[in-house]
Amino acid sequence: MASESDEITLKLTPAQVREVLRQAAGGEGIQGALSELTNHSQLVSARAAARGDTQLSGSLLLGLIVLRCFPADGSELRVLDLAQRLGLTPSTTHRYLKTLVIAGLLDQNPTTRRYRRPARQTALRR
Repeated sequence: MASESDEITLKLTPAQVREVLRQAAGGEGIQGALSELTNHSQLVSARAAARGDTQLSGSLLLGLIVLRCFPADGSELRVLDLAQRLGLTPSTTHRYLKTLVIAGLLDQNPTTRRYRRPARQTALRR
């Protein structure tokens, strides 16, 4: 009979660790919610629909669209590229990016000044 002080050691592959972490998150919290944002065009359509609905936050929706533009592989994107893709001014795009950095949802490379998903998000997605 095992006592409470007995230790058990498990060896897991990196894929198994990612799966355990994914299941532990249970789709809850911001990371779980963001992992469900898989369809960029669906978000753009939702933003268009939100324009006339005073019960929805168009700004929040746009922030999610900006976040969704970033590839899961951790590739970096420039402000101008995102602004052109989204049809926004560079200054508006920059404000959204800075806000997402402050929230910990994006990182900025200090050398290139480009933005990407944080390493912890890209590691869990592989």
